[in-house]
Formats: sequence, structure tokens, C-alpha cells
Amino acid sequence: MTLFPTSDTPRVFAEPLGVDFSEALVAGLRTRLAGQPPEAIARVTILVNTRRMERRLREVFLATGHGFLPKLLLVSDPAALCPTNPLPNAVSPLHLRLTVSHLVGRLLDAAPDLAPRSAAFDLAGSLCDLLGEMQEERVPTSALKAIETGTLSAHWERSLTFLDIVTRYLALDGAHPELITPEARQAAALNALFARWDAHPPQDPILVAGSTGSRGPTLRLMERIASLPQGALILPGVDQTLSPTLWRSLVAQGSEDHPQFRYAALCDGVGIDPAQLPQWSTHSPNAPERTRLLSLALRPAPVTDQWRAEGPALRPDLAAATDGMTLLEARTPRTEAITIALRLRQAVEDGTRAALISPDRVLTRQVTSALNRWGITPDDSAGAPLGLSAPGRLLRMVAQMMGRPMTPERLLALLKHPLTHSARDDRGQHLLFTRNLELDLLRRGCPFPDRTTVTQWLKDRKTPTPETLPTWVAWLCDLLDLCAAEAPDRPLADHLRAHIALCERLCAGPDAAGAGELWEKAPGIEAASTIAALRTDAGQDGPDMTLAEYGTILSTVLQAGEVREPFTGHGNVMIWGAMEARVQGADLVILAGLNDGVWPDLPTPDPWMNRKMRMDAGLRTPDRRIGLSAHDFQQAIAGKQVWLTRSLRDAEAETVPSRWLNRLTNLLRGLAPEGPDALRAMTDRATPWTLQAEALDRPETTTPRAPRPAPAPVLATRPRQLSVTRIQTLIRDPYAIYAANVLNLRALDPLRQTPDAPLRGTIIHAVMDRFTAATQDGLPADPLPLFERILTDTLTEQAPWPAARRLWRAKLMRIAPQFLARETERRAHATPALTEERGRITLPEIDFTLSAEADRIDTLPDGRVWIYDYKTGQIPSAKVQTFFDRQMPLEALIVEGGGFKTLGVRDVVGMTYIGLGSAAKDLEVDMNPVVDDTQVDLLPETRAGLIRLIRSYDNPDQGYISHRAMDGVTYESDYAHLARRGEWDDTAPATLIRVGREENAP
Repeated sequence: MTLFPTSDTPRVFAEPLGVDFSEALVAGLRTRLAGQPPEAIARVTILVNTRRMERRLREVFLATGHGFLPKLLLVSDPAALCPTNPLPNAVSPLHLRLTVSHLVGRLLDAAPDLAPRSAAFDLAGSLCDLLGEMQEERVPTSALKAIETGTLSAHWERSLTFLDIVTRYLALDGAHPELITPEARQAAALNALFARWDAHPPQDPILVAGSTGSRGPTLRLMERIASLPQGALILPGVDQTLSPTLWRSLVAQGSEDHPQFRYAALCDGVGIDPAQLPQWSTHSPNAPERTRLLSLALRPAPVTDQWRAEGPALRPDLAAATDGMTLLEARTPRTEAITIALRLRQAVEDGTRAALISPDRVLTRQVTSALNRWGITPDDSAGAPLGLSAPGRLLRMVAQMMGRPMTPERLLALLKHPLTHSARDDRGQHLLFTRNLELDLLRRGCPFPDRTTVTQWLKDRKTPTPETLPTWVAWLCDLLDLCAAEAPDRPLADHLRAHIALCERLCAGPDAAGAGELWEKAPGIEAASTIAALRTDAGQDGPDMTLAEYGTILSTVLQAGEVREPFTGHGNVMIWGAMEARVQGADLVILAGLNDGVWPDLPTPDPWMNRKMRMDAGLRTPDRRIGLSAHDFQQAIAGKQVWLTRSLRDAEAETVPSRWLNRLTNLLRGLAPEGPDALRAMTDRATPWTLQAEALDRPETTTPRAPRPAPAPVLATRPRQLSVTRIQTLIRDPYAIYAANVLNLRALDPLRQTPDAPLRGTIIHAVMDRFTAATQDGLPADPLPLFERILTDTLTEQAPWPAARRLWRAKLMRIAPQFLARETERRAHATPALTEERGRITLPEIDFTLSAEADRIDTLPDGRVWIYDYKTGQIPSAKVQTFFDRQMPLEALIVEGGGFKTLGVRDVVGMTYIGLGSAAKDLEVDMNPVVDDTQVDLLPETRAGLIRLIRSYDNPDQGYISHRAMDGVTYESDYAHLARRGEWDDTAPATLIRVGREENAP
């Protein structure tokens, strides 16, 4: 079959920017087959770069009418062109990575100073990528050792240590067929194909369409096909405005970051002039003026002086060039996503085919979520990451929990997962039990729930126990035991078997068979396929690994998977990656996320070689990726209607615009006056859409700010009993007393108990209580060993965090000698009478009860007492004691009133704060302080002040003001959100709010 006339010149055709490549390809082929029988097209082979393009070509062919289809193959699978030549199957990428990981692990075991053992799998991944690239670009290992490293010689020697051990087992010539890589198999397939073509050149047409030749094997295949008797290359998005001089300069200067460099290198390799490439079809580009503008804006850096020379010639056409372009610079990523969704929604209403193109998957997911508001599901070419699906999240969570103490938040996340307990019909009951467990046990303080704590919760329940609860608790306890069980180092297959068994039991529920919904629907099917592949690649035997290493491998495998739902999205709303957009067209194209680091993306960190070393070795440099991304941008921006969008800020800081967008806007600003006017018109076209997006989340009515509250409840509901510590709260933040004692509101403890300062204080108080009880009859000659033993035992019982135990023990033991020395002095004058005992008295003048829990009270030989209070934090200053913190004097009032049954009525001779913080120091309370330049007797003055304070709140017009006198701007209250703090500040006047009504009120 003859499609082209005989010629010795390689056949390379071009399609200009702004042309729907797939439609142009089909139209050009139909034109060349005119007059030939219908079956002639079936003898044509077209090699495409993606499955997406293959499907698109089928659609276009079918749209032109019924008939035969050409053979559509992938350019990355040359073995399909030579099916009669059998080749060994390539090892799967995961199996290869596991094998290399084992080799790297052995090296790290022998030389632990090279890298941590936990990095073996990640290092293996980068090594496999490097090995595949070397095979693709035909770089021998000798090229690596010949690299001139200069000052990096020490680093390179360490890198070669890894590279040598890999290449020793995986030779680049494919000498080990049982470990042949996909890249080596592709190279072998090319060699076999070329040998066959040398003997018998194919006579039927073979076309390569849509590829840029960015990879070595693809470039070799394209160069060979271009020279076949009926072979041809059809290049998409060729800039036909570049001069021959500029084409030659791209190759001469190695401008790999230019969008047209790959075409210049390809044409140079086959010996043709890229400026003279014939067009494959007769289709006209959408906006030739815009193509000229972008071509000038994206000129290589060494020739940007051409802006001044060629820029003025663009001025008459700037309006036409930018007429179909809209520039959106949103304030936040959310505004950008919602604005894009609004424009796509409008496209649906207008019946316009629209495509969103962006490498930022977070942004595209935000747009998809925003479109859901109107019931629009876009046709997303990428799908969703398997690791973020319900089965993926569950598998990762369980892997992270195995072999580790269970924490409350992990347990609740596991129990509330939508797949947990999914094999039974009573999942609602399961969620009810989970909620009760959370409220009744975990939030009372349980840092690591286990079988003992959950079983005790079941025994302590005061409400009637449902019949299914014991079975549920037994199921949960078994799961906790399996999660907490220490797993020895073992092969990956054994870890995987135990892991999957645990996940299936979790999803099944109590006394249920199967795995629930774990392996169902599209995410479950994909997860099952991924796990099956991992099980196959892992094999039955393999090197032992830790649970942490297994978790890393599993997470990596799951994140690499993609879930594609079986239903098709809206036919007119597509989300494409840059590669899919190369060969497809749409009426509206939105290029989103045009910020540096996204378009182009940041280069992948290379732990082995820098840019110069890669160039010296003949490997691909980051500039090539930038050039390919620039070509995608140049193609997409040549559409009929184009939106360019970016956000001015991300979650952390201001963003930097993409270098291509920056070049375009800078060029326009320099072409005054037409350029700035055109740029202003581009941004003005986005303004109405941005305003509409911001209005979507704006409430219809504005709620006025809440005033600073001072609720005044009826007198009958006001508290008539407070502890001595709550008196300070009544002075500083009366609203907290109102919320706790009138509304009866209590803040829930944090879900996860942490080794914080309050817990440290509680534990130290317990240590002091035990030490005092153990030495009630007197201190030993050397009390330090006893103190240390009591401290160690208490920390072991009450602080289940090894790091916190060591830290707290070290801090307290550092000050222990000073504390014990002063304790010896204290014992010489008095004897401990009580510790951690509660007492209370009633003041008849105001009918008010005052309570306290004394840390320690000692009795003197004459019967009087001395009060001590342990402070693990800062000891209150004299001014704070005078105006706010009257805890010790109030406690003394209870002692002198006979409120402590162990003591009876006693006189208080003194009070001391015992500091147990960063330093051991005692602060004795002045029993006769000076208040307002007058020396007073502390206890009578304290009693009088307490009576005045309580009487002031017996006034119906006295409200409980919020944040009356905080202890600094960092003062925290459990009820600040209830008081709507943030809508008012501390300078705002309080607003009296009457709560309830007196019984005798009209």
C-alpha cells in the first residue's frame, strides 16, 4: 500500500499550534487515502503516546462515518510491532524495587554510616529510576565513573557505592533475563524490530503521531520510522513562526527548557530543516496572532533582546491575540477553584466543550468538589489516588497501628471508618457503642486503650447493657491485642498476610465472615488488585523487614495506584493532565494553577547526581522536563477560548507566577499602549466571575458581633459553694464560674491524654504524698534513695510515655537534693499531720461554703499548724497573692474554722509555697502584708474580702463578666468560645444580660 511518494528524505509533518491534533490527524489521513478502497485504512498503523489519545482517535474516526479503523498502538510498546519475536517478560517495577531494596539494605547493614536503614526502600526507588533512565538513554556504567566531580568527589564516591552493588546484579545489557527491566525489554524489542526491518522493510504505512521524542527509545523509533518507505512522523504543536536561525540556535545553545527544543533536536537528528516542515492537514489554527505573541514571549533567555526588535510589530494584532484570553489572579486557592467551577458550569449551560488542565491535583479536586454543588461530575482523566480512597486509608491506618501502642484518636478513627463493621446490618449499633466508649472512657484520660481498659469500661457501665455489647467488646479487645502484638522481623509476605487478615476481621465485625465492603466497588476492586500484585511480587521468601519498613512499602504502593469510577463524567466538562491535553481540543481551555512550582513543577530531588553531572553522563536534565511542560503550555494556550488562572497566595505565603505567565505579562506591559490595555482587558474579563465566586460563600445577612457578656442569673441559681482555687477564677474570669456552676457546663478532656504541665503537677503531688506518708515517722539518714524509688514507681504507674518519664524524672531528681535538705529543716520544727485531705467551712454571714484540698499541713509541738502548697509551676508573686490568688489564706481560714476533721480547730502560724519546678525554692507567705500602705492581719482581712466578694454577687445587678482580669494576654478559658470572645476585645464594656426570672417577679 502506498500512502507517500518515494523519497530519500525522512518524512516529518507538522501540525501548528492552535489545531485540534486528533481531528487534523484523521482529516489528513482521510485526504491521503482518498480514491483507495475502504479497507486500505486497516493497513495503516498509527503509534500514539497515550491510551487517552487512542480512545480520542477512535471517537474521531467513528464520527467521520462507519468503516474500518487503522491499527492503533502505543509508541512505548514496540514489541507489538514485532509479535512473532518472543521476548522474556519484564520484571514488575515493584518486584525490581523490592529486589534492589534488599541489596541496599544489605549494604546499609554492612556500612550503616551511608544512610539510615529506614531509607532503603526510598533509595531503591531512586536507584531503579536511575537504572531505567540509563537503559533508556543507553548510558553505560563506565560513563558514571568518568564523571568529573570536583569538590563533590566524597559525595560521589558514596553514591557509587550504591550504584556499584546494583549494577553488579542488574547488568545493563540484559544478561540476567530473570531480572530484565521494562526499559531493557523495550530496548531489546527495538533491536529485534530494527533487525527485522533491515531484512524486510515494512511496505504498509506506519505513522507516529503526537509524540515529541523526549525519551531515548521513543526518539530512536521515531527516527527509524521517519526513514521507512511508508513511514512518517506527525508532530503536534509546532511553532511555525520561528525563523530558521532561531531553530538552529535552539540546538546550538542546548536550550532544552524551550517548548520547541525537542522538535529542533529531532529534526537535526534526521537531517531536515524544522522551519520547512509541511503541514499534515489543511486545518487552520485558532488564533495565529496569539501564537506569534506566545512565540516571542517564550524565546530563549539569550535572545530575549528580540522583544525590543520584534515586539512593536505585534502591537496592531494584540487585541486579536488576547481577545479570547482571560487572566484570573485569585486571592486564595479556594476562590480560584470556585471561579473555575462557575465558568465550567456556564460552559455546561451553553453546551460548550470545556477542559480544565492543571498538574495541581489538589486544585482539580477542589474544582470537582465545587462542581458537585450543581450536580456536575467532570470527566477526570487521572482518577483519584488509591491511597486516599476508603480502602486505601483503612489499609494504611492499620499498617501504621500494628506493633505500636494504640492511641485514642487512632482507635476512634479506625472504629468510625466507613468500612469498619460493614459485613453486618447493625453498623448503627456499632457506632453507638463507639460513641459511648469515646465519652465514657477515652475522654476521661486513657493514653493507650487496651483490653484491660475496655473490659473495665464494660464492667463500670451504669446504664443497662445491650445484649450485643459483650460480643462487641470481645471483638474489639481481640483487635486491640492483634494491633498491639509485637511482630518480629519477617518477610514482606508474612507481614502482608497478617495485615490483610486484621483488616478483613475489622471490616467483618463480630462473629461475621468475609471482609465486609473492603474489596467492593471500584476502590475496593482496585485495592484488591494492588494487594494481589504486591503479594505476587513479594513472593513467599524474601528478606526480613521491620513493620515500619513494611508500612513504608505499603503506603508507597497504595499512593501509586489510581481509582477510576466506572461511570463517565459530564461529556462537556473534562479535567486533563498536560499529556492528555497535547492531542485533544476543546472550545474552552482553562489553564489553572499557573504558579511557579506547579507549572512547571519542582524538579524531583536526585540523591545521586546534580544537573552538570547528569549532563556529563548523557542523562536527562531537569531542563528537559521544563521544556516539555512549556510545550504543553504553549499548545493549550493556543485554544479558541483560554483562561489563565492562579492564586496570589497559598496556605503559607504569597506565590510566584509561572515563568511563562510572567514572560507573557511582562511582554504585554512593555508594548505600550496596546499591551497594557490588552492585559487589563484580560483581567477585567475575570472580575465578574471572581465577584460571583466570592458572593457564593457570603451570607445573605450580616450577623452583628456579640457584645462582651456579663450574664446576671437569678440569685437562687448563683453558687453558694466554691473551692479556694475557684475564688481566684471568680475574681479573674467570673463568666467561667457562671458557665460551670450555673449552666453546669464542663469542658471535655482532650481525646488524647498528653504529658502536659497539669499532668506533671498531678504526678509530682502524688510523689510528695507518698513520700510524706512513707516518712511519717521520720526521715531516713539518706532519704534520696527512698525518694528516687517512690518517684520512679509513681512515674511508671501514671506516666505511660517513656520520654516524658525520663524527662520528668531527670528534672525532679536534679532539684531533689535541695528539696530534701529543706525537708530535713521542716521536719526539725514540725511533723506532717495530713496530706491531700479535703476540708470545708460555712460562713454564716453570707451562707456560703468554702472548700479546699490541702496539699500538706504540719503540726508544731505547741499544737499550731503550718500549711504547705506544692507548686510545679510559677509561684505567685506578692502582688498576685494580694489581689488575686488567696488560696493559702483561704485554706488557713478553713483550718482555723475546724474544716479539716483530722486537725480540728487549730491556729495557723505560717504558710509556705514549696517550689518544685525548674528550681527548688520556698516562698513563705507574709502573714502581715502591707495593703494600700497599711499593714494588715492577713487572715481577718482575707475573710472580710471574701465576704465582700460574695456579697457583691448577691446583688441581682451584678453580672459575671467574661475575662475581667486575666493573668496576661495568653490567659485561656474553657468558655471563651461560649462568651464569643474574638467578636469583642478586653477594652469593650460589658453588657448585662439577665438570665431567668425570680419566682416572685411579675
